[in-house]
Amino acid sequence: MEPIGVLAPATTANLGPGFDCLGMALDLWNRIDVTSGPSIDKSGSVVEISGEGAGELGTGDDNLVHQAMAFLFNEADREMPPVRIRCHNEIPLARGLGSSAAAISGGLVAANEMCSQLFNPNELLEMAATIEGHPDNVAASVLGGLQLVVKDGQQLFTAPINIPPEIHAVLFIPEHRIATADARSVLKREVSLEDAVFNMGRAALLVAGMTTNHPEYLRVATQDRLHQPYRQPLFPAMKLLFKAAEDAGALGVFLSGSGSTVLAFTQGREMTVAYEMAEAAKQAGVPGRLEITQPTIRGAHLVGQG
Repeated sequence: MEPIGVLAPATTANLGPGFDCLGMALDLWNRIDVTSGPSIDKSGSVVEISGEGAGELGTGDDNLVHQAMAFLFNEADREMPPVRIRCHNEIPLARGLGSSAAAISGGLVAANEMCSQLFNPNELLEMAATIEGHPDNVAASVLGGLQLVVKDGQQLFTAPINIPPEIHAVLFIPEHRIATADARSVLKREVSLEDAVFNMGRAALLVAGMTTNHPEYLRVATQDRLHQPYRQPLFPAMKLLFKAAEDAGALGVFLSGSGSTVLAFTQGREMTVAYEMAEAAKQAGVPGRLEITQPTIRGAHLVGQG
């Protein structure tokens, strides 16, 4: 079989108040190339990794790309052939940018192509959410764009949300990692009525601001009381980076997913916002790097397809 190439995007989840129900794809990509067939040697490593995660991610059947492919073949009731997988990763690990969602969605798209496109995107999303355990990152990774996703029983409901033109994302990506499990362990199981209303209003305002092209709403609409305050002890410099971005003219700023990346929405002034965030991080003694990117309407897709 000819090698199959897949690109899978980074994603940012929550966007402040939309805990576990909002996700957005970013123009930062992992590439997966899969070769299969009877000539594949079953001995040695199954997965070759370059870029982010090289030397630390699994290279056998335990690799998440391979696991996602095996999951789809099982759903298709087909035997998975021997494969060789090459991953070139641009998405940092454990920084709140959906590296696991990219691995899952990329593996599913590759396996689906090997199964002659047996499953549609919504079915791929259901599989991805089952593997990941929560649907926000994988909804954006599979479908692209900004997605609202709600789970009702075992069924997922998704709705695409338009994004105002010229919106960019300025990312400060600390060297410090935060594991998703650790970030979830600090959250409260009960919240006050006041905090629930605070978040519901801002999540609704965020969706309205995006769809009606009112980016000026985003400074208020990206505020949160359900997860960011409890995660700040895991990343004490968070508030300093928030303030630096807002003072420099960012439209809104939030912790990307469970962190540690801080994402600022901009519509112009990208370099100024990036510079001020970097300066705040330097003053706080937080090493990291900057990335200026933008949302993408593309989810995980075969290389060469429009």
